[in-house]
Amino acid sequence: MIAIIDYGMGNLRSVQKALEKVGAQTLITEKVEDIQRADKVVLPGVGAMQPAMAKLESLGLIEPIKQSISDGTPFLGICLGFQLLFETSDEGGNVQGLGILKGSIKRFTALKVPHMGWNQLDIQEKDCPLLSGIDNLANVYFCHSYFVNSDNEDIILTLTDYGIKFASAVHKDNIFAVQFHPEKSQEIGLKILRNFTQI
Repeated sequence: MIAIIDYGMGNLRSVQKALEKVGAQTLITEKVEDIQRADKVVLPGVGAMQPAMAKLESLGLIEPIKQSISDGTPFLGICLGFQLLFETSDEGGNVQGLGILKGSIKRFTALKVPHMGWNQLDIQEKDCPLLSGIDNLANVYFCHSYFVNSDNEDIILTLTDYGIKFASAVHKDNIFAVQFHPEKSQEIGLKILRNFTQI
């Protein structure tokens, strides 16, 4: 069972429908016990880090998320759920994230925001199971104004060029996270979600 965390800031149904289309059993939930017993966990999200962190804290979900990751449960962060994994964000001030991965969230300045539409994935980690069967420079769908700035090159799974090259996906141990929307990325996105269900 894949627990999709509901904290009021995600297009949960589209993520759920995409996962179910590739054969996954899913549960949209805000309950700690569901996250604890899930085989895999997905943290989607759209919006800004500050209200997202406040909502996660009010629901008592911050420690269960960290514990699930610490326990080795396969974890997928999507869009805002990707950014929440890092230490801080400039969006709304110096906002604290979950701090599970080192890095900060910065606003694009080279080109107009949001970065919206299709763009390429330059794969850096060739044997990551999340991208099994995905060709280098495959196109996926983005919609975001902020990006991850991290000096930890070891976790960068893909890079994407939007005025600068930024980390569009990361991987560390059981953590997988993507800035783009696999649920909106047609067959490529469904393949990525199917790969996650098989990890």
